[in-house]
Amino acid sequence: MKNADAAKLATAGLLACLMGSTALAQDKPFSGITLTIASQNDQFAPVIAELAPKFEEETGATVKVDILDYGSLLTKTTADYIGDTEGYDLVTMDIVWAGEYAENGYSVELSDLIERDAEEIDVDDIYPNLMMGLGNYEGQQVAFPFAGYANVLAYNKTRLDEAGLEAPTTMEEFVAAAEKLTDPDAGLYGFVANGQKGPASAQDWMQYNSEMGGAIMGEDGMPTLNSDANVESLKVYRDLFRKAAPPGAAGYDWGGREESFRQGVAALMQTWSVGAPGYYNPEISKVVDDVAITTAPHSGDMAPSYGIGGWGMAINADVSPEEQEAAWAFIKWLTSPEIHKEFNMLGAGSFLRKSEMTDPDLLAKFPFLPVLAETFENGNYDYRPRIPEYPQIQDFLGTAVNSVLVGDADPKEALDAAQAQAEDLF
Repeated sequence: MKNADAAKLATAGLLACLMGSTALAQDKPFSGITLTIASQNDQFAPVIAELAPKFEEETGATVKVDILDYGSLLTKTTADYIGDTEGYDLVTMDIVWAGEYAENGYSVELSDLIERDAEEIDVDDIYPNLMMGLGNYEGQQVAFPFAGYANVLAYNKTRLDEAGLEAPTTMEEFVAAAEKLTDPDAGLYGFVANGQKGPASAQDWMQYNSEMGGAIMGEDGMPTLNSDANVESLKVYRDLFRKAAPPGAAGYDWGGREESFRQGVAALMQTWSVGAPGYYNPEISKVVDDVAITTAPHSGDMAPSYGIGGWGMAINADVSPEEQEAAWAFIKWLTSPEIHKEFNMLGAGSFLRKSEMTDPDLLAKFPFLPVLAETFENGNYDYRPRIPEYPQIQDFLGTAVNSVLVGDADPKEALDAAQAQAEDLF
């Protein structure tokens, strides 16, 4: 709804509902409203589109889902916010965009709505780390969590058993296992990760960097991209690619990485849990009987640092009050225990509630849920800094890491260059 006539229809529908003039108006308070969602093209996107007609049947609001790749999602929605063009009512917001949203006032601040509807939402059933990480930045609730991702270790247990190996729990064990499991003559490799220039390589390396004791930001709030710990972790990462990754992995994004594991080419892969349902799907996976999932490894001399990621749903602050209320109704509906369970039974791979971790139907289909529960309870959602400058820092790191992986740069030189760019932002 982007015009005065549609606004009148929405207002009339809401008034009719409140006045009880007709059963239809009471049952469908948002008739005449169309909500357009800008969605990341993760596994949850087609499931949202599949469920949308059910929301329309219940409320009268039409929901359209525009499915975009990561770069296009960021570019198009930012342009929509800055231009006040109201192209999108709802936006799937990456965890790392929270600072930018808060600083620029892109989305509706949801704290009052959450407090108003706390009993309906059952906030206590949502993991605090997801409520905070996937939408809250310095006290501003700029989005509502709907798709929690745990950083996990997926491994081919058959290949590890044949090699006499246990699932690695430390990074030292991980590196040794990856090298041992690599047999290029047989087309088998021990490890795979994102190497593609841009967000893909930056995000995967930051995950490993955190597990090896590195950090992107210092305690003073300033960037530390070229710290000794970061340089060392990038050396380890580079050597892993050279010794144990499939040919061409320096060009992989999330899709290429996942496919390598599903086809049995790579034995070890740190990944977001959203992809896990696919490993058990015989239509796309050759490792259905071989796959296992456990918590991510960490350096032996440090406490576990489990990465948390995922997506919140943000309401565009530019749209009308009627659309905002309809958008909030959609968020509550999608994240309700009943619908969110259905969401995941359909393969969204996007968990949120504590009750989901023990639900018999979900557990039967997704036996890895206890691993997600442990990660959500004890995870770190700030290892990728959720600050307003994050998108630019990610660009600097995406260039630096890829240049090292393809052999064009020394780790220290590459991170020195990225640090100099980052310092200009501050």
